Amino acid sequence: MHQQVQLQPGEVLHIGGEASVQFEGERALTFRLIRVDQRSTYDGWLWLEGYVLDPTGTALQRRRIFVRREGLRPAIG
Repeated sequence: MHQQVQLQPGEVLHIGGEASVQFEGERALTFRLIRVDQRSTYDGWLWLEGYVLDPTGTALQRRRIFVRREGLRPAIG
């Protein structure tokens, strides 16, 4: 069972297939959270705003992504 991550600004997350099929396999992201959008959506799903990071931790692109809360994991490293 996976531990639920804290969704605080600055948190670095692994966004993979468990979060959404669009991030399966090589499309997985390392994502530094800016904020969680508070708008109502489907139960268990969230809009996150943040930065896609490269392997060194440098921000490459700012994005808003739609993901399952249960599928979010802390980034390792």
